[in-house]
Amino acid sequence: MNKLTFGDKVMATIIYTALALLAFVSFYPFWNSLVISFNSGQDTMLGGLTFWPRDFTLANYELVFKDKRLVNAFFISVMRTGVGTVLSVMATAILAYGLSKKELIGRKYFMIFLIITMFFSGGLIPSFLLIRSLGLMDSFWVMIIPTLISVWNMIIFRTFFSQLPAGLEESAKMDGCGYWATFFRIVLPLSGPVIATLALFTAVFHWNDWFLPSIYITSENLIPIQTLLQKVLNANTVSQSMGQLDAGAAAHMSRLTTVTGKSLSMAIMMVATIPIILVYPFVQKYFVKGVLIGSLKE
Repeated sequence: MNKLTFGDKVMATIIYTALALLAFVSFYPFWNSLVISFNSGQDTMLGGLTFWPRDFTLANYELVFKDKRLVNAFFISVMRTGVGTVLSVMATAILAYGLSKKELIGRKYFMIFLIITMFFSGGLIPSFLLIRSLGLMDSFWVMIIPTLISVWNMIIFRTFFSQLPAGLEESAKMDGCGYWATFFRIVLPLSGPVIATLALFTAVFHWNDWFLPSIYITSENLIPIQTLLQKVLNANTVSQSMGQLDAGAAAHMSRLTTVTGKSLSMAIMMVATIPIILVYPFVQKYFVKGVLIGSLKE
């Protein structure tokens, strides 16, 4: 085993120190927001709150979970993430499987058209007019259909499907399977790592996206929690935040003198962020394997 030289030790120290600083800078804002969410709002206004709550309280979360509007927004986000991820991954995989077939007429031109959409879009106003003409305005499906196909994910799927042994599909055809049966019975069961990885990417997008609902949705009962959080963060005072709460939560808040707009915003942020973070450990083992398999060239 080679012994490390003095220069190697210095370089290793610099690298580990830089990585530690980068990890701290990345994690500290999240931790500080968590601390504020568990601290009295009035005490937070004094400043100097860093690593631990000075005046621990659950009043912020008590208020969040008593607000029916926030609970409904959380439910909408869960529904959007679940339905959007399943439909998007399935539609993208089907498109990719078709484009992975060399016998498909015009395959090269279809790919060119799809790749163009990765770099150029019609813009916000044409998109708005299209959504309105399709009758999708102020509906749940406006958060699903416009983002149903991801060209980037389709390319990863297509590359992975192209690398599957041709003998598998030939054997399936000899047993009487068509393209659909081959796809669902042979190809999909072999695509677990890629599906898990791209499903996570899609789920994170649907969970975090606040922009689409802010443009196309006006009904309060369809607003997801990220869009609601963005609106609460834009409120500058407690009275503005209270004005957005439902009557029951506002009456309850009037009894909670320790809650401020900032502490309430941090509590909502934690409720909106932690669920998607909890998903990572379950699919982390598929990350490197899934993406690398799909990114290899034919």
